Amino acid sequence: MIRNFELSFLRLFRVVKAAMLPSLAALLASCSHNTATSKKPNVIIILADDLGYGDLECYGAKNVKTENVNALAEDGLRFTNAHATASTSTPSRYSLLTGEYAWRRPDTDIARGDAGMIIRPEQYTMADMFKDEGYSTCAIGKWHLGLGEETACQNWNAPLPIALGDIGFDYSYIMAATADRVPCVFIENGQVADYDPDAPIFVDYEQNFPGEPTGYDNPELCYNLKSSQGHCMSIVNGIGRIGYMKGGGKALWKDENIADSITVHATEYIRKHKDEPFFMYFATNDVHVPRFPHERFRGKTNMGLRGDAIAEFDWSVGQIVNTLKELGLYENTLIILTSDNGPVLDDGYADRARELLNGHDPSGGMRGGKYSVLEAGTVVPFIVSWPNRISGGDSSNALVSQIDLFASMKELIDASLPIDAAPDSWNSLSTIIGKDYKDREWVVEQAYDHTMSIRNKQWKYIEPSDGPLMIDWGPEIETGNSNVPQLFEMTDNVERENVASVYPDIAVELQETLNEVRGK
Repeated sequence: MIRNFELSFLRLFRVVKAAMLPSLAALLASCSHNTATSKKPNVIIILADDLGYGDLECYGAKNVKTENVNALAEDGLRFTNAHATASTSTPSRYSLLTGEYAWRRPDTDIARGDAGMIIRPEQYTMADMFKDEGYSTCAIGKWHLGLGEETACQNWNAPLPIALGDIGFDYSYIMAATADRVPCVFIENGQVADYDPDAPIFVDYEQNFPGEPTGYDNPELCYNLKSSQGHCMSIVNGIGRIGYMKGGGKALWKDENIADSITVHATEYIRKHKDEPFFMYFATNDVHVPRFPHERFRGKTNMGLRGDAIAEFDWSVGQIVNTLKELGLYENTLIILTSDNGPVLDDGYADRARELLNGHDPSGGMRGGKYSVLEAGTVVPFIVSWPNRISGGDSSNALVSQIDLFASMKELIDASLPIDAAPDSWNSLSTIIGKDYKDREWVVEQAYDHTMSIRNKQWKYIEPSDGPLMIDWGPEIETGNSNVPQLFEMTDNVERENVASVYPDIAVELQETLNEVRGK
């Protein structure tokens, strides 16, 4: 602070000398501006869950108003060719926070609610980097990257031996996995929030606890949402879940209050840390099943619970932005809004998401969706706002990947990293903040069954796979699998015709590049 003041004073002296003593008020305003703009920006990553490219109004969505997200896009830069690294949650989030492709690790598939910590304490995370540079750091909302030392060995009635404080987050208020998986409680700084000692918590993903009802045996107790497939184990808040759980008492969440809970904790954190730079990882659950938005959002759209959940997500964005504006922090806060993967409609609950589309297209005209190797699985909304540096209202068709956020944030705050940190992340800061429109050389994408693809701005290559052509457990989603190599020309981000036999040299070149990346 003293150094900044000295620099500002020297600038003031030089201006006075050159301008022959113009008005003191103007000079003081100039000095104040220089000091404010030299401060490191706050950084907030808003990560939606299962939000498709076509689910936001500013990306062409029908039947849903997303006024707060629209306003963020108007103040910033909207990307039209941004990619998650995977079409499912856990691997996508792992890659974003570590800068390492999840497929390099054998334990990064969709995590159980009682999974052990997937990001290990010895790994250097994005949160570690911000913390080392003097930022206060927090993670709020959906986690889904494991807790505790080992899978199925947590004592949920005591502090967890390994939690988010061990990987760089000063504060955390999270869901262990996602709302359709037990345990259905929030974890605050490594232990159950609002713990009820009269209702100790037990979790098991293999067998039920004696006397506990299940959605399979007692469907009449699923009074809030019925299951369409799966999701028929323990019942919490009138909704069947994946996994078995006993206890919880006052600590159990109510699904209709999840958005309120995490948003209030986020805005309170901002208020508490308004006088220091902070990094916030804010991960929402709204659009992921079970979709059960608060009553005040019911009927906001004509698309039922899924559409209303998008409106609820938009509200959370507005609450965070309004808090920043109220505290005078908005201009110098870099906000990145994106999604962990593409959309899915029927993903286990009878909420009529498919029947109530009414012309809405969550995939934005692309093939596939969540779980798929096709573009709708990994092309996601990506909006960047930073009023101090981004003029706003523009769009970019640059090819970008979420895995580059780590190295780009390193550049942003001029951080130093350990040699082995973020091995797959490239610095794309100039593109992310709109200084240029440079495409990433290629992006790698991973499907639920580990089928891999690689694409550049013009071409996409999908390696051969013996997997099914359609998701085979419920969702009506095309996987993109084929037992022959596939090459597509990507002029409009849609895989239209396999031309591998027409351009075999390009197919071979992209397969070789994929092999090189995989073999690093």
